[in-house]
Amino acid sequence: MGMDDRDGVIWLDGEWVDWREAKVHVLTHTLHYGMGVFEGTRAYETSDGPAIFRLQDHTDRLFRSAHILNMKI
Repeated sequence: MGMDDRDGVIWLDGEWVDWREAKVHVLTHTLHYGMGVFEGTRAYETSDGPAIFRLQDHTDRLFRSAHILNMKI
């Protein structure tokens, strides 16, 4: 699937935005210097309902990474 074929919404600057409307300025600091914090999580359907895999570990790592870059989240 190409990037132009995507559907749905994406979280951008504190709000849900239509995928095709999500824009980042070409001079964004993160694009030029790699100064960003990203963390991914996975969720699975279980017999007890949806479960997020190691949520606390992922959240702790996100906050530690942000702290290293002096970002307040």
